[in-house]
Amino acid sequence: MKKILFAISAVLLWFCFSCNSGTTASSSEKETNSQVQKNLDASHVVSKAFETGDASGVDSVIADDFVDHTDHGDVKGKDSLKAMINMVHTSFTDMKQETIKEIADNDYVFTWMRFTGTSNGAMGMPPGPYDMQAIEAVKCRDGKITEHWEFMDMRDFGKMMQQMQSMGKNKMDTTKMKK
Repeated sequence: MKKILFAISAVLLWFCFSCNSGTTASSSEKETNSQVQKNLDASHVVSKAFETGDASGVDSVIADDFVDHTDHGDVKGKDSLKAMINMVHTSFTDMKQETIKEIADNDYVFTWMRFTGTSNGAMGMPPGPYDMQAIEAVKCRDGKITEHWEFMDMRDFGKMMQQMQSMGKNKMDTTKMKK
C-alpha cells in the first residue's frame, strides 16, 4: 500500500510542477531586460547617425558628460560627437555598416561591426575602397551612453598603413599610439 501511495504522490507532485511553465520573470529580471534594451537602443541610434549623417537623435541617447576615448586622447561632449558624425559622413559618403554580433548588459554594449565604402582620403585613410572591422564598446548609465571606445582589427589597420606608405602619405605616427 505504501508503494502505491508513494507512486500516486510522486505523480501528483510531478503534475503540479509541470503545470508551471517557468517563464515568469521576477521584477528585477524585467528591469534588467528593460535596461539592456535601452542600452542597445541607444547604441543603435548612434550607429544609425554615423551611417546616415543625421545626428539629430543623439541628444536623447548621449549623456551630458559623454567621453569618447580615442587614440589621440579623450574627446568630451555631445557636440564633439555630432562633429565626428558629420566628418565621418562627409569623408565616407557611401559607408555601410554591418553588425556582426552584439552583446549587452546593464552597463555596456559591445558591437562587432564591419564597415565598407569609399574614403575620400581624409581622416588619415587612403582614398579608395575600404573594408574593415572593429569592436565598438559603449558604457551606459540610465539608458544613455557615457563613454565610447573603438578597437580596430589590427590586420585592417596594417593594410591601411601599407596603402598609405605605398602612396607616400603616411600621416599617422604609430609610435605614439596608446595601447
